[in-house]
Amino acid sequence: MICLLFLHLCAAGVLSSSTQVATIYPQDPALLIGSSLTATCSVNPDHGIHAGSLYWTLNGKRLPSSTYSILSPTVISVTLPRLSGSRQRSGDNLVCHNGGGHVLAGSCIYVGMPPEKPVNLTCWSRNTKDLTCRWAPGGQGETFIKTKYTLKYKLRWYGREKECEDYSTGEPYTCYIPRDLALFTPYEIWVEASNQLGTATSDVIYLDILDVVTTDPPTDVTVSRVGDLEDQLTVRWGTPPALKDFLFQAKYQIRYRLEESSDWKVVDDVGNQTSCRLAGLRPGTVYFVQVRCNPVGILGSRKAGIWSDWSHPTAASTPHSERLLTGSCDSKAGQQNSTLRRDLKQFFGWVRKHAYGCSGMSIKLYDQWRVWLQKSHKTRNQVLQGDKS
Repeated sequence: MICLLFLHLCAAGVLSSSTQVATIYPQDPALLIGSSLTATCSVNPDHGIHAGSLYWTLNGKRLPSSTYSILSPTVISVTLPRLSGSRQRSGDNLVCHNGGGHVLAGSCIYVGMPPEKPVNLTCWSRNTKDLTCRWAPGGQGETFIKTKYTLKYKLRWYGREKECEDYSTGEPYTCYIPRDLALFTPYEIWVEASNQLGTATSDVIYLDILDVVTTDPPTDVTVSRVGDLEDQLTVRWGTPPALKDFLFQAKYQIRYRLEESSDWKVVDDVGNQTSCRLAGLRPGTVYFVQVRCNPVGILGSRKAGIWSDWSHPTAASTPHSERLLTGSCDSKAGQQNSTLRRDLKQFFGWVRKHAYGCSGMSIKLYDQWRVWLQKSHKTRNQVLQGDKS
């Protein structure tokens, strides 16, 4: 109950005049870390309360009487030396009590540092329709008191200054502008940081929306075998749909990994084509493949584009090597055959649950099962790790 009352004091500032029997001065001060503060509690003489019966608390903890001074029958002071940063961003609660413990007055003390200049301001536009900007607080970022960041922007040579309003992206120090953006005209963009102790402004960046475009990931990504070639797969994908009406040169990037590995191998030299053949793969192995797009030179822009997110993983398996399917003197051959029988038994059990009849059975269906199997293993591992923790 006492803690709730403290919070109320900081939220409301001072008590209303109808209930006020005492006042604290200074009220809600903002101080630099390392500062000292002397505050006074003045009691209304009409209430007949002597200053000698009063005591102070800070964040609910009673302060030692050695820090008090009786200045008059109705005024008592307390001195707080070398203050450290506020423990809560809503302010530390300095409260004056009567001898019975009742709260007479309260003040919020804000102890911290002024903000430093925000840094690393970057922006990007998804499909030329919007703008998202992100930055980092200057220095260590921690000011111990609430700091407000405001993203501002305006057309470089004309137009009025505007403020970004949507900070609810889920990412810290990020703001989203959803509409009403001009193309072919540069913007000035900057961030202002402010709290009770001061303000700081980032460097201004200048950009054209067309120079910071990123796309949705490529669509319709498919991965298929190349005949009976045991070490190759073909990857095909579609152009991001939102940019089909724009004149741009796209470049694509592919990455792929083994089913049991978390390490991706990246193929950089795909260029503007929408298909690529992966070679040098392991026979009889499931691979996961993703593709992303960079819209280079959109509508004549000379700037390098920004890579999109990766597409959702698509899986496919390379054919088994004939050497593995025929007799072998390898001591592990028996283990491989045992593993193959176990996998096939699980696969056919999965088919009975997820496929209707045998007419749809194919390598693609087998690949879908391997994706499902990996997800099941991952979920089970996450549950086991959660139980251990």
